[in-house]
Amino acid sequence: MSANDALHIAVLAGDGIGPEVMAPALDVLRKIEATTDLKFRFTEAPAGANHYRETGKSMPDSTVRLCDEADAILLGACGLPSVRYPDNTEIMPQVELRFHFDLYAGVRPARLIPGVPSPIVGADQRGIDLVVIRESTEGLFASMGKGVVTHDDARETLVITRKTSERLFEFSFRLAERRKARGRPGALTCVDKANVFKAFAFFREMFDEAAKRHPEVKADRLYVDACSAMLVKRPWDFDVMVMENMFGDILSDMTAGLIGGMGMAPSADIGDRHAVFQPCHGTAPDIMGQGKANPTGMILSAAMMLDWLADKHGLEAAAEAGERIERAIDKVYADGIKPMEFGGRNGTADIGKAVLAAL
Repeated sequence: MSANDALHIAVLAGDGIGPEVMAPALDVLRKIEATTDLKFRFTEAPAGANHYRETGKSMPDSTVRLCDEADAILLGACGLPSVRYPDNTEIMPQVELRFHFDLYAGVRPARLIPGVPSPIVGADQRGIDLVVIRESTEGLFASMGKGVVTHDDARETLVITRKTSERLFEFSFRLAERRKARGRPGALTCVDKANVFKAFAFFREMFDEAAKRHPEVKADRLYVDACSAMLVKRPWDFDVMVMENMFGDILSDMTAGLIGGMGMAPSADIGDRHAVFQPCHGTAPDIMGQGKANPTGMILSAAMMLDWLADKHGLEAAAEAGERIERAIDKVYADGIKPMEFGGRNGTADIGKAVLAAL
């Protein structure tokens, strides 16, 4: 693909504050388009709890087809506490897309931006710049919708397969190599519970096999409980971590808390052909429509999308554009922008305008 070709982006704004944070992210991408040779074609489509309430489906077949045909998928936030499936589980198109397109690598960066408060003593001097990679289609989540509940007990099944794990580890080592080329340590830690469960011992064995193929990456292994304790004491010691789905679900929320909260945290779910990019936060219906939502995580997710597109299509301009967005966000926070979740007075519009100006 040449830089003159339009990159087709499927836009699923979702529910709650999803559309509110999506708007400034699209404005940022349009600004990139106006100042580079990159071209975008955005196609919006329905998905989420509101669509389920109206139609009985979390997303129409046309949305799935659009996602299949697009170069990348940009997702706001989906789900509402008051709208549930008959079994009382949430409406989660983002999880359904992971299974549908085999998006096995959930990438959750956690980078402390200058001027953003962290609860970790010393983080403002030492910095935090790590990535959690959670396997996104198996683990305990493989049992989603399949659990067995009786009057006396409930059972869910954890699944780890060789096919998915080997691809996950290759992806993770490659990401660590790319980060090393950009000045990071180039270290990868396998987080598991291999001392208790055979499934995690199997997981670690495959990690060890992959480590032999990537000797330039420093490979470590940690049990999830020890890792959790270390993350809240010395998060700057970590570079890239890879783990099972449920462990990653929990630790990625914790690492987001280390860098200012969910509103600051971007994410991606990546497969061999498709990828979805969305902020880590939820739909926040309590602040919907009030202009209070922090769009930083959504904007940084768009930057992640550009970096992935650059790697996929060999578009150096897209990688440079993603870095420009990150630098712009760093500048606006260093200059004093303060979202409302930090006790500040800057809402969605303020932050979006500031990032556009910094670009």
